[in-house]
Amino acid sequence: MEKRELRIVFMGTPDFAVPSLDILVQHNYKIVGVITAPDKPAGRGQQLHQSAVKKYAVEKNLAVLQPEKLKNADFINELKALEPNLFIVVAFRMLPELVWQMPEYGTFNLHASLLPQYRGAAPINWAVINGEKETGVTTFFLQQEIDTGNIILQEKINIEDEDNAGSVHDKLMDIGSQLVLKTVQQIEENSVTEQPQELTTSKHAPKIYKETCFIDWNKPVLEIHNLIRGLSPYPTAFTHLDGKVLKVFKSEVILRQAQNDSAQAQNDKAYLTDNKTYLSFKCANGYLDILELQLEGKKRMKVDEFLRGHKF
Repeated sequence: MEKRELRIVFMGTPDFAVPSLDILVQHNYKIVGVITAPDKPAGRGQQLHQSAVKKYAVEKNLAVLQPEKLKNADFINELKALEPNLFIVVAFRMLPELVWQMPEYGTFNLHASLLPQYRGAAPINWAVINGEKETGVTTFFLQQEIDTGNIILQEKINIEDEDNAGSVHDKLMDIGSQLVLKTVQQIEENSVTEQPQELTTSKHAPKIYKETCFIDWNKPVLEIHNLIRGLSPYPTAFTHLDGKVLKVFKSEVILRQAQNDSAQAQNDKAYLTDNKTYLSFKCANGYLDILELQLEGKKRMKVDEFLRGHKF
């Protein structure tokens, strides 16, 4: 069977999307345009900051469009002028129907979960927060309802005990790019087998807000440990210490027992420390060891370094 001639528009913004675009460039696919977020002022100098995808696209001399609004008539005309026949979406925003319905061979999305589980904005974080032992990536054709379209391909990975959201992100970024390539090859060869998503009771992955990140020490040790893992390194779980925000990047489940000395008794055993090597906070069913943290106004550090400068 003769291969289709693909004219691809790639849509993405953060680091997660770059390997997926790069693998297509490396395999000499025709990328007629790259759509990414507008440059945004960032940092103290409020200098304009380009997205990771834009930096890559400019480096490779790819045509870049940065629309403020995806329904803007000028943008729609520019998009049509590229004469694309396939759209690929990796870590971008919601597309209006008149955009995703445009190309002849459809619009597919790479999602960082095993759909139908973890539909939504933060699938990696929630898989780790919920203590899942596996996750993966899915490519699917876009439909009206978000993250509900027919599945093309999936790939699984294990979530190891030492993983956090950052390490899972990096694993999925890599296998996700391979899955994008396989999906494009199938579309090129007209050999895609679509699988409708099962209407199971699926776990959701809503956007992470500040209140999501607040540590409730009345919860069980493992639940808090998974919250810390699932929000590390960003946006980071936090608590308060001496009226300041204390971010917690890494913890360890150690069943430490409170010593019945007078200092701990006065403190109601809210935390345990030898002021040198360990700091453990009391949870509903034990104590959680804190390994890496950052007190407001200070840098991120390991617990022994922190205890050298902070006495309880």
